[in-house]
Amino acid sequence: MSSDGPPLHPPRSGLRTVRRSTTDRLREALLALAEQRGEVLVHREKAWASITFAGTRHTLSLRFAGSEAVAAGERFVAALPEHEFAIPGQLVADATVSEVEHRLLPDPRLMVACELLLLEEA
Repeated sequence: MSSDGPPLHPPRSGLRTVRRSTTDRLREALLALAEQRGEVLVHREKAWASITFAGTRHTLSLRFAGSEAVAAGERFVAALPEHEFAIPGQLVADATVSEVEHRLLPDPRLMVACELLLLEEA
């Protein structure tokens, strides 16, 4: 048998494409809105459905530590409710800030709790 042709199975390079989930994409979008200054401490996801729609409700807690991060967090709080997200296959139907805790001592810190409802696009 001759081996003149290309190999039937090319060697694998060891690099694999990682598929990002909707949760990953949402977290990335929120951190971008937070100017990469926030840290997600808690992220809960719960299935949600009505007669006509299906989706997920996401509850998150973010921490912004330091003066510059706190300023970014304040902009995040102001922008979140009206922000237009671009998450493939999903529509962000509702985005609310449910709680904000601001501390100055011993170091500036802002804690933000938010909820988002994502609906699956048909």
